[in-house]
Amino acid sequence: MGVNGNPPRPYFLTSERLGFSHWLTSDLSLAHGLWGNGEVTSLIGGPFTAEQVEQRLNSEIACMRAYHVQYWPVFLLETAQHAGCAGLRPYRLAQRVYELGFHLRPEHWGHGLAQEAGRAVIIFAFEQLGASALFAGHHPANAASACVLAKLGFQFTHEEFYPPTGLQHHCYLLTPQAGFGNIPR
Repeated sequence: MGVNGNPPRPYFLTSERLGFSHWLTSDLSLAHGLWGNGEVTSLIGGPFTAEQVEQRLNSEIACMRAYHVQYWPVFLLETAQHAGCAGLRPYRLAQRVYELGFHLRPEHWGHGLAQEAGRAVIIFAFEQLGASALFAGHHPANAASACVLAKLGFQFTHEEFYPPTGLQHHCYLLTPQAGFGNIPR
């Protein structure tokens, strides 16, 4: 059985422990469980109100419609439990550069799921989308994200102002030549 007693969702991408699906308008409770959680959103501009969470869900759905990417909802394959989201957003589409991101529910922190999800998304981006590079950024206090990005082969490039937090965030780039071939599959 899947989430909330529903049949299991179809996955377009899987890793060892995770299944990637697409956000649906009916996923509002999942979105609230993720982006409505102040621990999850504290370093990305949260906490978010119920209205902001709904806007975020609608934005992810619109991104998928327009660009065929989003921060896809991810589920544990073993239990179908919602673990968070991981995926891509347009960053510099004219140059085929996408932004990689992931948000996990706190109960899934520290189990290697961010790195596993990131690895699956990187392979998808380069092999399926023909991305020329991937961009990623994180709050300066988010040491866990810095560690995950380093393990995935991203290289620090600069700091960039991130309006939702009002801070300069650390920014990274990954190109196929810089280590994509070295990502364990």
